[in-house]
Amino acid sequence: TGASDGYPIFLLHGTPGSRKGPKPRAITLFRQGVRLISYDRPGYGGSGRDEERTVADAAADVWEIANALGIQGQFGVVGRSGGAPHALAVAADDDRARVSSVATLCSLAPYDGPGLDWYEGMNPHNRDEYTTADTDDPALLNRLTGWAAEISRNPRKMIELIGEELSGYDERVIGDVALRRLLLDTYKQGVEQGPQGWIDDVLAFRKPWKFDLADEHC
Repeated sequence: TGASDGYPIFLLHGTPGSRKGPKPRAITLFRQGVRLISYDRPGYGGSGRDEERTVADAAADVWEIANALGIQGQFGVVGRSGGAPHALAVAADDDRARVSSVATLCSLAPYDGPGLDWYEGMNPHNRDEYTTADTDDPALLNRLTGWAAEISRNPRKMIELIGEELSGYDERVIGDVALRRLLLDTYKQGVEQGPQGWIDDVLAFRKPWKFDLADEHC
């Protein structure tokens, strides 16, 4: 979306989510000379699953899409929430000279960061989700399968799941009719084929990311 001849920027969606997630309006991107590119991570939307994928594996997907679109020069990368670690992976890849800049919004940290209490300050919903990933994969599968089925039938279920944990600022944002419509669309699209993408994201965040943050040049 945006300017077809504009500066290319990849937008990596959250967890769960899809390429249809919230983004600036096309006219805004056009005026700013931005060509915004989004895609469904493996297991989400229309993308096939890549079982046991790591966070670093996202880099290869971005390179392949960039090449398929004929992007020869540099491009930027933005990752939101669960997409943020994947954006960092692109900026740390061996081909990172092609990345002009990277931005992350509400990113997770590597689970094994030195001196890090990874769960500190995390909301109860996410804490339960990631704790289950550490201890019992079948339980995680059952839980997310149930949620995905409910969200597929009624995307508002996802907003209900997180609603009690939102801050006042978040509630005002979610209250915007246009943004809520975008969120409902991205959740419905994201779980179209089930919980696979969601599960694989959660598992990937709780194991080695397979890249070193020190390798980023941006």
